[in-house]
Amino acid sequence: MTNPTAEAFGFPRTTVAETEHWLVLVRPKQPTFGSLVLICKEAATAFSELSPAAFADLAHAVGGIERMLSKVVGYAKINYLMLMMVDRDVHFHVIPRYEGVRRHAGRDFPDSGWPAAPALGAAVDLDLDAAEALARELARDWSAA
Repeated sequence: MTNPTAEAFGFPRTTVAETEHWLVLVRPKQPTFGSLVLICKEAATAFSELSPAAFADLAHAVGGIERMLSKVVGYAKINYLMLMMVDRDVHFHVIPRYEGVRRHAGRDFPDSGWPAAPALGAAVDLDLDAAEALARELARDWSAA
C-alpha cells in the first residue's frame, strides 16, 4: 500500500526497502548523506493509531536501517525526526549524523548542523534520478544487512 506521504518522497522510485508495515525511502533533500524517510503503510495520521503489528515491525525496519547506514555512511549518531507538519501520514525523517563531510557520486554531503540539531535547510537536493540511483545502491546494502 502507498499513501500521499510516500508519493511525495518519490515512491516507488526512491524505495530502498520494504517491510510488512513500513517503507524505507531515500529522502531527496539530503541534510546528510544517506538521509531516509521511514513511512508507515497503514492509514494513520497519529503515532497512537498504529497497530501493534506496525509497532513490532518498526523494530525490524529500524534494525535494517541502522545496519545499512552504519556500513554505508559510518555515522556517529542517528536522528529519527517525526515532524508530520506537511506530510500527514505517520513517518520519520532518518538523519545519519557525522562530523565532517561524506563524498558520494562526485558530491560533498556535509553535516552542517553537527554536533547540534540537524540543519534540514542546508540539504543537498537530489533530483529524482539521483535519488533513485542512491536508493538502488542502498538497497544492495540492505539486502546484505
